[in-house]
Amino acid sequence: MLADLALTPDLQGGLIEHGAHLGLLLRRSLRLEQREGLGEPAACTAFSLKPCTLVGPMLAPASPEAAPSSQPACPGLLSPEQPFGSITLPLLHSSSLRLTPEQFAELCQANPDAVLELAADGSLICMTPTGSDTGARNADLAFQIQSWARGNGGWKSFDSSTGFRLPDNSVLSPDAALVALDRWQALSDAERRGFAPLCPDLVVELASPSDEGPRGLTTLRQKMAAYQRNGARLGWLLIPAERAVEIWEALADSPAQPRRIEAASRLEGDPQFPELVVELEEIWAV
Repeated sequence: MLADLALTPDLQGGLIEHGAHLGLLLRRSLRLEQREGLGEPAACTAFSLKPCTLVGPMLAPASPEAAPSSQPACPGLLSPEQPFGSITLPLLHSSSLRLTPEQFAELCQANPDAVLELAADGSLICMTPTGSDTGARNADLAFQIQSWARGNGGWKSFDSSTGFRLPDNSVLSPDAALVALDRWQALSDAERRGFAPLCPDLVVELASPSDEGPRGLTTLRQKMAAYQRNGARLGWLLIPAERAVEIWEALADSPAQPRRIEAASRLEGDPQFPELVVELEEIWAV
């Protein structure tokens, strides 16, 4: 049974009211109406999530600009520094909400259809389903990488639905990934069932035609830099709209900027991934 929350009547009312009227998952840029006694709320994103129990304190915001205050960031949302015993979702997501990796795992387990990632500072990254053309490119990419892994041995391949808990405590999902088999086998059964606590050796991301949102080029470059900081041996950022690829090498070997290949028709993984070849014309042609 869920523990009672130590909330003021106003906050209890906010949770009940907004929990009953949240919109569809990932509706962006929703500004809530001002509620009496709670002041002007910040812009929030609404989640319609299934009930689950999150236990433990929320994490404090990482930056001074987002420092905890006595008022919740949104009506009906616990302030970041306020501990809680357990809470039943749906809840409101705001820029001040911080979750631990364990709380994020509970949230995802209760909402398997939600598409979320976790930033290193504990904030949620709201993903959306891919467009059909991007989905087709993802499928072709995953097939080529998996075929190489099966044919060469020593590697485990993963598709875009897989989350990895990186050393900085972010939980990210590359569009395709490879992990050395010995690293995978060194994990416990529990670690394999959850978000594997490692950074993949190879990460691949596919950029969407628009630069907006979590699949846009600007955001994906930040994501590639995160993989690089956390120990990825090689990263490929595919840009179908430009038929170009950015090569993100291991941090110790990487120049100041990623290496860009224009009019790319194939990628080769040598020497880190011997004989790995990804034919790009099939991906570009979707």
